[in-house]
Amino acid sequence: MASQTAATVRRVGVRATVRTVVLVYLTLLLVFPLALVLFKTFENGVAPVIDSLTTASTQHAIQITVVVAFWAVVANTIFGVTAALLLVRHTFHGKRTLNALIDLPLAVSPVVVGLSLVLVYGRLTGVGRALAGIGINVIFSIPGMVMATIFVSIPLVVRAVAPVLEEIGDDQEQAAATLGAGPVQTFRRITLPSIRGALAYGVVLALARSLGEYGAVAVVSGRLVGRTQTLTLLVQERYQNFDQQTAYASAFLLVLTAVIALLVSRLLRPKELKS
Repeated sequence: MASQTAATVRRVGVRATVRTVVLVYLTLLLVFPLALVLFKTFENGVAPVIDSLTTASTQHAIQITVVVAFWAVVANTIFGVTAALLLVRHTFHGKRTLNALIDLPLAVSPVVVGLSLVLVYGRLTGVGRALAGIGINVIFSIPGMVMATIFVSIPLVVRAVAPVLEEIGDDQEQAAATLGAGPVQTFRRITLPSIRGALAYGVVLALARSLGEYGAVAVVSGRLVGRTQTLTLLVQERYQNFDQQTAYASAFLLVLTAVIALLVSRLLRPKELKS
């Protein structure tokens, strides 16, 4: 009995120690820095924050951020659903390679992604000159920023939808095909309603990732103030130019967006992924 009690006490002590270490770790690296940003943002009241967020440069940065994130999410939603269906519902040569390539953005530095796009689509390259000849500039413009953002957020929709497709199987889809339904009708009436929650979850994650991207966008955008400056780039530029109120206010807006996206993703996350 005494040995069992001692073992129980040790287990409780170990759990308490581990819990304390985790909480301290998160507090030092996450909670405390974010709390400091919040404090600095509203240190002088709400009016300076509103003034900072309503300036022409901040409004333009918000607009560019929304445009880039919107097109990146649209592209990755279409690609993510298509790739998930291809990986789960079909068998083909190179399937493992494709599956690995989808996760490549998680391993490659965003700065490397931006540099790669510059080397391929830069104005001094063959592809860049050809596109410029028909009026399309990729680097230092919105298309390049969208491409960079698409790259870094590629896996999110795929990895949210694929497990649900595996879980539901294809029995209903085969039954619909047997009854004469075409591929589009089957997808619209059978597949899409089944993956709707997972798709929404992946879209929210992709949106949050797109809104907060910095490294790849910083390389391909050129950080042109008033032209290709996103909200994340604005934070750095304003802070380095000693406009800390605007930097803190913009950072707070990004944090608030991330928190809202996190809460929404928790609500939309399918049970299959929660387990």
